Amino acid sequence: MKKLLKFTPILVFAILLSSCSSVRVAADYDREANFDQYKTFAFFKPGIDKAEISDIDKRRILRAIEAELMAKGMTKSENPDMLVSIFTKSNQRVNIYNNAWGAGAWGWGGFNRWGWGWGPGFGGSQVSTKTEGMLFIDLIDTDKKELIWQGSGTGYLVTRNVDKKEARIKEFVSKTMEQFPPAK
Repeated sequence: MKKLLKFTPILVFAILLSSCSSVRVAADYDREANFDQYKTFAFFKPGIDKAEISDIDKRRILRAIEAELMAKGMTKSENPDMLVSIFTKSNQRVNIYNNAWGAGAWGWGGFNRWGWGWGPGFGGSQVSTKTEGMLFIDLIDTDKKELIWQGSGTGYLVTRNVDKKEARIKEFVSKTMEQFPPAK
């Protein structure tokens, strides 16, 4: 029992750390599509141009998608079986943490250098904002001009550090593309 209690904080920290960095994914596909027939791909420039992100990030995303599809045995082609398009969404998430406990700004419940007692407590609120983004990857049958597969990844974005940003984009694409091709 003591061992369990000793490792509980480590376990809780690991879960919190992994939950902060995880990408939630979803995929939908046409059940009538024969995914074995798709061997080549190209990027659908008109769709990609509409994505509301920087050109640098678009290139990062497209390179990551290309690497994932090639790892699945597909080939980039001028005459492709399938087209790849992307679009993005983002929203600001505002979190308000109310840390007010005790009896107001001055009252019982504060911890000061002398211990518990009367005086200013840990009152007030903290506000934080994070940008949550969604990346949609669309795969389109070239001949039929129909969407055959769509994957999406949702998670928090990293914008300040270029290396972390690039790694985060690769994580979004990798986790989303794990869903392609759909299991039979």
